[in-house]
Amino acid sequence: MITTANRLASVQEYYFSRKLREVAQMVQKGHPVINMGIGSPDLAPHPEVIKALSNAMEHPRAHMYQSYQGLPELRSAIAAFYYKHYQVTLDPNTEVLPLMGSKEGIMHISMAFLNKGDQVLFPNPGYPTYAAVTKLVEAEPVLYNLTAANHWQPDFEALEALDTSRVKIMWINYPHMPTGTEAQAETFDRLIAWAKARNVLLVNDNPYSFVLTEQPQSILSRSGAMDVAIELNSLSKSFNMAGWRVGMLSGKAESIQAVLKVKSNMDSGMFFGIQQGAIAALKADNVWFESLNTIYSKRRKLVEQLATKLEAVYDPKSVGLFVWAKLSSGAVDAETFIDKILQEQHIFITPGTIFGSQGEGYIRFSLCVPEATIEEAIKRISS
Repeated sequence: MITTANRLASVQEYYFSRKLREVAQMVQKGHPVINMGIGSPDLAPHPEVIKALSNAMEHPRAHMYQSYQGLPELRSAIAAFYYKHYQVTLDPNTEVLPLMGSKEGIMHISMAFLNKGDQVLFPNPGYPTYAAVTKLVEAEPVLYNLTAANHWQPDFEALEALDTSRVKIMWINYPHMPTGTEAQAETFDRLIAWAKARNVLLVNDNPYSFVLTEQPQSILSRSGAMDVAIELNSLSKSFNMAGWRVGMLSGKAESIQAVLKVKSNMDSGMFFGIQQGAIAALKADNVWFESLNTIYSKRRKLVEQLATKLEAVYDPKSVGLFVWAKLSSGAVDAETFIDKILQEQHIFITPGTIFGSQGEGYIRFSLCVPEATIEEAIKRISS
């Protein structure tokens, strides 16, 4: 067998890829597993999105290669979306780049800016892909810890003391996944000043800003952000379009152009119909978000009941698509805990440890589950 690249030794198969295989095998054996592990929206996109996709099939350009930069109409829709909801003005020709999902963007950004040996700051707990991609491009991941005691905000004293001579990128993610911590303007402002003083690129990963939040936030709305920050966003969560793979990157023209150099060598454009659906989604009014949040709010109350049954505590003010809960002090470690529930009650919950060492003792519930299913999970735990 031909040997694999050395870089593969630095990463493992994605946790959910492995765990969902196990869940699928249990289902095949007749075990009715309730999956509360992943944030894959179970609700339909806006009807206008489906209509736009369907109508696009008749367009003469529908089946051709598409622009690496996306349709001009899509870039304009993204810019209009940012202005309407975040009060951010973007040039759709130079400061916006549609992506085939924001996860793709993590790789593109890393390839565009990182050399072997560069360092990358990423949150602990945080999205595992930040570290995995950093390792794949042969850069060095460096953790910065977030704690409940500090309301899951960066510890600026620790950041100030950090040797940043090799740090090129700092990943931030507000509203934060997995903890559901809201964005704070003061945090953004301090991060912008910190990054500017050290010539570090801030990348805010921002897919949850409409889910159970009172006011959507973007780091790009803060003074000086365009000098040092770029932002990933996505239609997966807020528009129920996870499988469509539509994301976006926004920031100053030079940064967008650097990422486009990578992207244009890795794909041949996004399918025309999906772009038309994305345009329709981005034009949705606030009633759309309110209707989704009404559903998620009801689900969250039930998930909170489930967490309480499991003797786990949560922050009722957290936002986003998940409930982050701390196990009681006498509980076993999170992975052992969720495996026991999976095997005995056939409920899959995510252990906090997959998001880093600061997730030890925590579990995460997804809200992408119908109310009746959550009620069934509560019954199983209660019996």
